[in-house]
Order: sequence, then C-alpha cells, then structure tokens
Amino acid sequence: MIPFLPIFSLLLLCVVNPANSNSYYDKVLAHSRIRGRDQGPNVCALQQILGTKKKYFSSCKNWYQGAICGKKTTVLYECCPGYMRMEGMKGCPAVMPIDHVYGTLGIVGATTTQHYSDVSKLRAEIEGKGSYTYFAPSNEAWENLDSDIRKGLESNVNVELLNALHSHMVDKRMLTKDLKNGMVIPSMYNNLGLFINHYPNGVVTVNCARIIHGNQVATNGVVHVIDRVLTQIGTSIQDFIEGEDELSSFRVISMFQNEASFSLLKYHILNTLQCSEAIMGGAVFETMEGNTIEIGCEGDSITINGVKMVNKKDIVTNNGVIHLIDEVLIPDSAKQVTELGGKQQTTFTDLVAQLGLASSLKPDGEYTLLAPVNNAFSDDTLIMLQNHIMNIKVALNELYNGQILEPIGGPKTQSLRDITYLSLLRSKQGRNGAIHAFRDIITPADKSFHEKLKQDKRFSIFLSLLEAADLKDLLSQPGEWTLFAPTNDAFKGMTKEEMSILIGDKNALQNIVLYHLTPGVFIGKGFEPGVTNILKTSQGSKIYVKGVNDTLLVTMSHVMSLNTVIYFQFVRGSTFKEIPMTVYTTKIITKVVEPKIKVIQGSLQPIIKTEGPTLTKLQIEGEPEFKLIKEGEPRTEIIHGEPIIKTYTKIIDGVPVEITEKQTREERIITGPEIKYTRVSAGGGETEETLKKLLQKEVSKVTKFIEGGDDHLFEDEDIKRLLQGDTPVKKIQAKKRVQGKCFDSSNVSVQIFFNIVRS
Repeated sequence: MIPFLPIFSLLLLCVVNPANSNSYYDKVLAHSRIRGRDQGPNVCALQQILGTKKKYFSSCKNWYQGAICGKKTTVLYECCPGYMRMEGMKGCPAVMPIDHVYGTLGIVGATTTQHYSDVSKLRAEIEGKGSYTYFAPSNEAWENLDSDIRKGLESNVNVELLNALHSHMVDKRMLTKDLKNGMVIPSMYNNLGLFINHYPNGVVTVNCARIIHGNQVATNGVVHVIDRVLTQIGTSIQDFIEGEDELSSFRVISMFQNEASFSLLKYHILNTLQCSEAIMGGAVFETMEGNTIEIGCEGDSITINGVKMVNKKDIVTNNGVIHLIDEVLIPDSAKQVTELGGKQQTTFTDLVAQLGLASSLKPDGEYTLLAPVNNAFSDDTLIMLQNHIMNIKVALNELYNGQILEPIGGPKTQSLRDITYLSLLRSKQGRNGAIHAFRDIITPADKSFHEKLKQDKRFSIFLSLLEAADLKDLLSQPGEWTLFAPTNDAFKGMTKEEMSILIGDKNALQNIVLYHLTPGVFIGKGFEPGVTNILKTSQGSKIYVKGVNDTLLVTMSHVMSLNTVIYFQFVRGSTFKEIPMTVYTTKIITKVVEPKIKVIQGSLQPIIKTEGPTLTKLQIEGEPEFKLIKEGEPRTEIIHGEPIIKTYTKIIDGVPVEITEKQTREERIITGPEIKYTRVSAGGGETEETLKKLLQKEVSKVTKFIEGGDDHLFEDEDIKRLLQGDTPVKKIQAKKRVQGKCFDSSNVSVQIFFNIVRS
C-alpha cells in the first residue's frame, strides 16, 4: 500500500435494475408506517443515528439491527409525509394543506430555500401556472454549504442565486415512484443533467443528495426536501483528474500501457454509481477489472475492504461520481501468484519461500497454485508441496472433468476437476497465475487400482475372482474407472460350494466383476446429496447411487489410484443374485466360394467368382492332402482334431481395400470321383509323359506354380474345342487371407500355391 496517495473510485451510470412503480422508497415508507401505527394514524417510525441529526425511514433490516453504519440508532415517531398533527388528537389525522410550490416550501420547513426563491425573483414563477419538481435543500443543508460559495450566491441573487435554484428544478411533476435508478433529468438551468439513483434500501438521491422528505404535493408540482445543496457540474471525470494536483501520481500510472497498469486502474472503477448517502451497511460491488470490493460505512466514514480510507466523497461529474481515498487498491490480477495467498494459506506460502520454490516462479511465467489451508498440513504432507504447483495458469472456469495437470515436482496428478468436487474453497487470479484454495492435501496417484488392491489383504478374494475371470489385465490397463470393490467380509455368507460354482461359471463371474466396474472417475462428494445418480457399469447394466448405492454400501472414504477410485463396500450374505446376467452369443457365418479350375492344353486359367465382400477360411489338421481316386470309386474321409492355423498372404496387385476377416472351424467330408488329368502344357515345356514321371516319384509333396494370363483366351474358337473333355478338380486349400472387397481376374496376376500329397 502507498499511503496518502489519493485515488478515485468511479461509479458508472450504466446501472440497471430500475425502481418498480411501487418504488423502494414507497416500500420503506410503508414499513415505517407499520412500525409507527401504535402511535396513531399516519405516524411513521424513523431511526436517528445517535450523535448526529441524520434520520432514515425504518427498513426491516435496520429496525431489527437497531443500527445504521455500525452506530446505534434511536427511534423517532413523526408524521408521515403529507400529514400533520391536530391538538388533542392521537397521531397525525389531518392532511397537510395543499398550496403552490412556493407555499409548500414553508409547509415542509425549507424556509431558507423559500427565502432565496423570493429574493431571486423566482417566487412569481413557482406561484404561477406550470408544473414543477423542486429539489429543495433543507435549512441545515444551506448551513453546511461552503461559506464562500454561499456569499457568492447571496452577492448576486438575480443571476448566480437564480441559476443555482433553477438547477434544483425540473419543469414537470415527478414523484419518487417516477424517479428511476440511473435516470438523468434535464434541469431548468441550461438543461444540465440531474443524476437520479433509486437504491433497493429505499434511498433516493439526486446528484448524490438524499431525499429526506419526499412527495409533498403542491397545486402546481411537488417538493422533495434534500440534505445538501446541489453544485453545478460541468466537468467530466477525466477533466477533474487532470485538473487536480493531488492526483498527479494517478495520472502517471494511467500512462503505462501494460496489463498490470490497466488492471490497477480498472480495479478502482465500479460498474455502478454509488453515492455515500446510500451506503447503510457493507455490500460487495464488482469492479471493471472483474474482481469485487466491499464498500461499507462506519459512522460518517466510508470503508473499502474494511478499511477507512475515503477522505473526500461524492464528487459529482457529468459522467459519474468520484470518492478520493488515501490508499492504493491492489487487485489480485496485478499481484504475483505467490502474493495471492490469504491468511488461511500462510503455511503454504511460507513453505514455498523456505524451500526456495518462490525463486523458481519467474515473473514472466504463468503458474497455478493449489494452496491447502493451514490446518490441512501435517509433517507427512510437507513433502507433497511440489505437487501443488503447475507450470501453467488455469483459471477456475477453465477446469473440466478429466483434465490432467502436470506439477513441477513430479508426474501428472489426478483429474483436478474431481478434486474440485471435494474441497475447492475459492479461487483468485493474479498477474502471472491463479491460486485455488483446498481443504485437503492433493496426492497424485502412482499406482493402478489393481496394485492398490493387491497391497490390501482385505481384497484377496476379490483379486482371486479377477484372475479366475481373466480380467486382471483389463483392470491394469490405462483408463479412468470407478470400482465398487467388495472386501473379504462380503463373501463370508457364501459357502465353499457356492464359491466353486461361481468360479466354475466363467461367464457369470465376468458379469459379476464387470458389474462392479463403471467407466469414469466418480468421487464420493461429487454426488449431489439426496439425489439418485444412475451409473452404467462395464457389464452393461445400471446401478443407482444415492449417497450410498441401493445395494452396495460404502464403508470407507475414497482412495485415489492411477486409473480408478476404489469404494469399499460390505454386503453381508450377498450372492449377487440381483445382478442381471448378460450372455454374449457370437454367430459367425462364412460363405465358401470354390474356384473352378479348367485344365486345357496351353495354359491353366483359374476362374474365380466373387459375390460381394467374402472371405474363405478353412482350418484343417496337418498338411492338406489331395489323393487320386479311381474313376467311379467313391471315397470318404473325415478330418478330426484341433485345427492348426497357418496364415498365408495372397498378393493382389492394385489398390488395396479392406475386408472384414472372420474365422470358422468346420469338419469337411471330401468325396468325389477320380481326378482326371489331361496333358498340361505351360509354355510348351511339359508333356503328359513328364507329368506322369513326376507323379510316380517317391516324393511327399509337389508344388505347382500356375500363373494366369488373359482370360480372353477362352473366347477363341480353337480353345473352346479343347474344353470338351474337362474334369473339374476340387481342392481344400490351407488358410488363405485375401485383402480387398473384390477383384477382377482379368486385370490382376493370380498366384496359387497348392500341395498334392501322394497317397
């Protein structure tokens, strides 16, 4: 803080919330009438601050507090506006006589204003025809006016005094219900604006002068008595600052074109016009910088954030009001991040300084501090300090579910939004960072929840069920889960026979385990109390959580792990019969399309037809066999045993496409007549005799490579005649992988590998 440096607090005129037709002033007046009804008709209760002459109509809040601005009040009973007492009668039964505006000034006791209206030749105007609203200063207001100003007015009554009185008048009748908050009314002197504010506490001000007696109706208008004399305003806020020598330091600050300077200036400007007379207690106001300040009162003094610092108030300009203060207000946005800690984070900020971490926070860097309050620390948690400082500035509204932040002292910590559900107290933003206050120490998870469970012997039975269900690896994989984990006590109600049955039914066991697992991380305090939360489990069914689950009771606090929150639950005697079982049935249909092979003299061409994206895959035991069967002799062979799967890749030139690959197991019965071979010639190299010799050799496997050619060859008449004696050859081919939806045999080169095993 810089002492004795006058700084203004500007309150803009862009305020909303206008008064209703049944205005705040009228509501407070009605309350005062109720409080005074025991004194007779039309009596209002007023509260006067002890030691002063200030009186206010009683509001409900002030009545029960018995104080205004922290000072005790005494209750006075007076006639409500518009009524008067009669001798010998209780209360105020008579209505005040209605006169013209000049005469009404005397009725309400504003005799000094009435006298000045007479000597300035204004009397004839306000006694004649027309409609006027006269904001008449009280006699005390004239006495409090600067003596030099008052002498100047009295020395030139026909001009200066007349102009001053005209600046208090409006050329139409306006009751308090017509005086809306934020309204600017042109006065009868050069149309200079009169700034009206109508506050929720019933206070109505005109250029920050409070109406202390309103709505005194006259035959040609209305009179409102105010508590001070209005001075002429013709300057703006900027003009006032530039013309005041004591604001030179403030002008220097406004010349710096950087974010910190702008934040400092905006922190001194409110988004509403706030007159001192309307402050009857502490209230929080938002500044243009975005943060808030508390403005209150202590007797006749105005306080800001609980400190008396206003040495001159209610300087009205043509675009706002200025209050001069003798201390600089430092906004959070202009502070270093380490300066944001409040009284409840002194342990944290002291440790940051003692461990030398403050020096590592560069002024031009941006950081986020997760600051536990003082009572959250213990000897075991001091080493966790570095886990509370992030190398990035993250505001409160930038946090989201599942967000991962990396601290400067170690690995990435858990989801910050989930922590926010637990214990976030408040947040502040500084020039180079943000600070979020928590009730708890934040401990990053360093183990998966499977490792966490393994360390705790209470979950030995559940872990054995995980292994029996083949789900141990699933629960160790990266991800975000919530596990409702039963302890060993949960299985005490199950007999050994029931446990054996459960372990023996793998499908049921998997369903039960997955029913305890929910995708996503859910913190216990993240559930709204008293509201049913529906969670979908990995098994596919739903569970209902209302504080504790309808069927799974939480018996301990949550424990964070690397990928899970574990909830310990106890269900005595439960065999989990209430869990809906899910049986998964998979049906695979494979369509086998056999290629037709025609053997002709010349070259061997495969004819392959495909219907849409298909995949042929056969699984047989051992090497496939092809045996020659004599003509007319049927042969049946059944292939038994578990298949041996081998993978072959078929290479197809051209642009690859994708096809879904499926597997099938089937037993095939191969029957058929003798395979009849005619002479095979590939480029004129082999003869029938050569083929026979090849087949008579004692070899176990013959591999024939056939490379296809142009299928237009079959359209030739000579070739067609060679096809009359064809015998189709059926073949069981080893597992083959085809990539692509379909292909055209006329445009690609086909390679086929097959084995012939001699019987």
